[in-house]
Amino acid sequence: MSFKFVTNEDLFREAFQPVSKAESFVWIGTADIKDMHVPERGSVRSFLSLLNDLCLRRVEIRLLHAKEPGPNFRSSFDKYPRLMECMERQLCPRVHFKHIIIDGKLAYTGSANLTGAGLGIKGANTRNFEAGIITGDGSESADEVNTGFAPAADVFSLQVLDDSGRA
Repeated sequence: MSFKFVTNEDLFREAFQPVSKAESFVWIGTADIKDMHVPERGSVRSFLSLLNDLCLRRVEIRLLHAKEPGPNFRSSFDKYPRLMECMERQLCPRVHFKHIIIDGKLAYTGSANLTGAGLGIKGANTRNFEAGIITGDGSESADEVNTGFAPAADVFSLQVLDDSGRA
């Protein structure tokens, strides 16, 4: 098994930039998600725009997050109606892990939420201090992160219940 330890601003380059090159699927699990904008060719673009491009290429996208995104995320999401059709998005308040799994070949697990501060793309004085492990060699280590995502991924087919057992 081959692992690479990454921290802070390297998280974006090593764990997140490869999302745009996905060929078959991207699974993302995060406790928090924001209307993140990512650098691209000297400018920035919405993370949701990137996901929309993946949809156009028929890449399967699953986004599992713990809390409802804020109004900025929802406003940006509305600009990409294709995402409603092609992306599985599920709210599950029990999710605390942070995973990115790309085509079953690259997997990230660590502390960073899917936010600019979490992935180190904010300024040096405004980013969070984060760390994680990436495997990108297509080995069984990527399979282990896939397997770790599986129990939580079951919520895509189940109705999420609150602590009292109500939907």
